[in-house]
Amino acid sequence: MQGHRIGYVRVSSFDQNPERQLEHVQVDKVFTDKASGKDTLRPQLDLLLAFVREGDTVVVHSMDRLARNLDDLRRLVQDLTRRGVHIEFVKEHLTFTGEDSPMAKLMLSVMGAFAEFERSLTRERQREGIALAKQRGAYRGRKKALSPERAAELRRRASSEGKAQLAREFGISRETLYQYLRTAG
Repeated sequence: MQGHRIGYVRVSSFDQNPERQLEHVQVDKVFTDKASGKDTLRPQLDLLLAFVREGDTVVVHSMDRLARNLDDLRRLVQDLTRRGVHIEFVKEHLTFTGEDSPMAKLMLSVMGAFAEFERSLTRERQREGIALAKQRGAYRGRKKALSPERAAELRRRASSEGKAQLAREFGISRETLYQYLRTAG
């Protein structure tokens, strides 16, 4: 049975170009999540899992775009292949069909482990870089949304005006507004 080719794309705040992931890959439909890889709430992935049928092929740019870690990757691939859905990873040139050999299962585990290892190394280097920058005084964290004067005005007006309206007027989220109110003083 020849099914549809369904694409899955995940972009995070660091990678906002969803078009590049499945560029030059023929798919019939694409589901795109805008979420961090560590995020368990990926509504488009849930929709894709509900949408695909036996004989379909799920096409993903790379293993790290689909799963948060090796366990998650194995679970997703096994769940899909048990349902008769094939899964294709473009970057790794791997396809899993459910009739996979022990070598295919080994490749899934090895490549998935490398992806997880690479991500943890990246996080470690990022933490080290931030620590070194803090020692040099070059890293001060994220720039404040409001100047000290605007923050003082926000605090002054917050006691008598609606929080949602103030957040819109100041161009900040309500959570950021409440953070400014908590740090008053």
